[in-house]
Amino acid sequence: MATFISVPLKKSSEVELVKPLSKFVTATYPAGEEQAEYLRSVEELNKLRKSALGRPLDKHESSLEILLRYYDQLCSVEPKFPFSENQLCLTFTWKDAFDKGSLFSGSVKLALASIGYEKTCVLFNAAALASQIASEQNLDNDEGLKTAAKFYQLASGAFGHIRDTVLSALNREPTMDISPETVGTLSNIMLAQAQEVFFLKAASDKMKDAVIAKLANQAADYYGDAFKQCQYKDNLPKEVLPVLAAKHCIMQANAELHQSILAKQKKRFGEEIARLQHAAELVKTVATSHDEYVSVKDLTEKINRALTAAKKDNDFIYHDRVPEVKDLEHIGKAALVKPTAITPPLSQKFADLFEKMVPMAVQQSMSIYGQRKAETVNRLVGTMREATNLCNGVLASLNLPAALEDLSGDSIPQSIAEKARAVVQLGGLQSIEQLIRDLPELLTRNREILDEALKMLNDEETTDNELRSKFNQRWNRTPSGDLYKPLRAEGSNFSNILDKAVQADQVVRDRYNAHCDMITLLCKPENELNAAIPSANPTKTLQGSEVVNVLRSQLAQLDEMKRERETLEEEIKAVTFDMSTVFLTSLAQDGAISEEQMSLSKLDQLYGAYNQRVQATLRTQEELLGQVQTSHQEFSSLKQSNTEANQREEVLKKLASAHDSYVEISNNLREGTKFYNDLTEILLKFQNKCSDIVFARKTERDELLKDLQQSIAREPSAPSFNVPAYQSAPAAPAGGPTPAPRTVFTGQPQQAQQQPPQMKPNPPARPPPPSFNPQAASPNPATTPTGPPNSNPQPLAPPSQAQGPPYPSYQGYYQMPMGYNPYAYGQYNMPYMPYQQTPGQGGYPAAPPGGQPYPGYPQQPPQQQPYYPQQ
Repeated sequence: MATFISVPLKKSSEVELVKPLSKFVTATYPAGEEQAEYLRSVEELNKLRKSALGRPLDKHESSLEILLRYYDQLCSVEPKFPFSENQLCLTFTWKDAFDKGSLFSGSVKLALASIGYEKTCVLFNAAALASQIASEQNLDNDEGLKTAAKFYQLASGAFGHIRDTVLSALNREPTMDISPETVGTLSNIMLAQAQEVFFLKAASDKMKDAVIAKLANQAADYYGDAFKQCQYKDNLPKEVLPVLAAKHCIMQANAELHQSILAKQKKRFGEEIARLQHAAELVKTVATSHDEYVSVKDLTEKINRALTAAKKDNDFIYHDRVPEVKDLEHIGKAALVKPTAITPPLSQKFADLFEKMVPMAVQQSMSIYGQRKAETVNRLVGTMREATNLCNGVLASLNLPAALEDLSGDSIPQSIAEKARAVVQLGGLQSIEQLIRDLPELLTRNREILDEALKMLNDEETTDNELRSKFNQRWNRTPSGDLYKPLRAEGSNFSNILDKAVQADQVVRDRYNAHCDMITLLCKPENELNAAIPSANPTKTLQGSEVVNVLRSQLAQLDEMKRERETLEEEIKAVTFDMSTVFLTSLAQDGAISEEQMSLSKLDQLYGAYNQRVQATLRTQEELLGQVQTSHQEFSSLKQSNTEANQREEVLKKLASAHDSYVEISNNLREGTKFYNDLTEILLKFQNKCSDIVFARKTERDELLKDLQQSIAREPSAPSFNVPAYQSAPAAPAGGPTPAPRTVFTGQPQQAQQQPPQMKPNPPARPPPPSFNPQAASPNPATTPTGPPNSNPQPLAPPSQAQGPPYPSYQGYYQMPMGYNPYAYGQYNMPYMPYQQTPGQGGYPAAPPGGQPYPGYPQQPPQQQPYYPQQ
């Protein structure tokens, strides 16, 4: 019966997926159907992980399908969530598949905040389960052979994929079971077993011996490569190496056997005998060295029968010369297997739970594109607003249009009256002062959130540094200072933003203080406003003059231009375009996104025409203001000026400027309030991010401290010493021959699987209790001591059943001889009672001379097994 190697599964600890993933979804996507769908998908992902890793899996294709489906989902999820130590931190803990651990320390395990680590371990389990399923197949029928070959090739491909990707996926030293050397060896072992299955299929189909020999020789070559890879390394269980050596010899022997048949067909009888002799030597090596792992009884008999017949025919008939093995022609090779390529999806029933969610690369590109778009819009809108403010400032300095409306000199100009009503409608002084009072509170709230987030990072980093200085090299996790660099840079950026916001707030306050008096005047009733404006009797009427009509026409054109700008601003803000399709196409075709090039090209296409229209309004404004200034000079020369007129004009200019300043300050304060509120949401997300990573780091710290404590507990507290030979237990008797196993599990010692459990060594018997018989008393009881005897009697031969509880003994402690009892009789100050004789039994003899045994007692064997069973 063939022996195949299968791999044990890794074990994983439970991981909280729902809470962190749901938090990311709710923070990234707005409330609605899309968010609800993603939250349901998170729940399904958590259930899928529990199904794949949270329970024992049967050696069946349905169990493998669950593992592959979870692996495919991880591959799909990885680019769509920002999995990292300093963003979305999920710590996955896996135990070494081959390390069984000890009583105190447990198995070797590794915890990493890496989705690549989770993918690697899940793929390892898929490969291991595939090897177990293949090893369980019935190789006596074609269906079983095909299934076994299929899953061995899948396992080989999965192990090979891990070999090529594990270092880049983990960015640190992995555990021994998933190291490139180990999984590379496992990949070759699985490939060799797949090739052996093809050899068995060819042999069962009675194909040509030349083909069968090539298949067997190729399998022997694969086994030989695997043997060489793990010959000098201790990365696989010790049972694997002899199995590989045996399979290499067996496959080579099969190749020689079938090649000998081919030689016989070609009447090369000497070559036939040489190959059979070589095959016999190979199977003899297996039988003498590796019989406990692989049985070659049937193959040996088959080769010996063929060799006996071939020698007999050659001796009596052919007399062909038997060549040396080294002179034989090399047997060809035929490789019919190859590792299965690992290209997700591997599952036949895979359905992406997050199909509608775009990858993080696209999300990041969309975010940067959104920033570029906002910058473009702000630049165009800001250019127009600055030009409009410049225009209003020029007109206010010229006292236009109030100068044209104030020809009477004793009433409020219409434009000033409209501006006063506008200020009152906007809330006047109360509104603007309330906004100014709110700013410090908003600023303080944002400062506190930022400071609290940074304080969490500082406290955790301080603890990490203290533990690092305490444990030195054993504290082998990423330093918090290195891990928090991106977060600290982000926090420093927020701090700079707040500093600039404080400066901007001060500029707004200074401007408000400069125009506060005139704004107060605009808020007064119309009669009080009229009284506050100096009156001036016109000396000359300009009503209906040509220069006034020209100025009014030019001012009307400027008003029309301002209305066009307002319309243009709305159009610019309304432009939308979904770049996700463009980015997804680029990612699918090129594997990367050239965000800058694509975004700038699309923005130029979207806003190029608007930019031209904005520039046209700037040129129009420049021309009109030039014409207004020229006309105003002519208007001023026709208008007679005096002190009262100058005072009135100056007040009207200040009122017009105060209105414009009020509107701008009010807008600035509202924008500042919105800025602080929006920044609060961003800072809360930043604080949550810091809180999550600090919590993850604390969990990781606790796990590492636990492992370090166990490691320290395992270390010897004193140098080792040799136990005297007479205190050591004799070796257990060798068991009988071990039958060849069907499957070798590399994670379990093969001998432990096959040998029956050994009986515990029997303890020595205790002396029988004394019986009180006056006739058998000692002739001189008065001289008998009342304490324990001075010398210990030899214990009796061990009975068939152990006496007393089988307490375990631990190395490093000497065992107490059972014949010695320091608490006998004297413990309770009881008088020594002489032994009494029962009918048919002689009395106990007195103590023998020093150094002599009790007469009549059976003597202790030279190497008596201790009472306590050894571990």
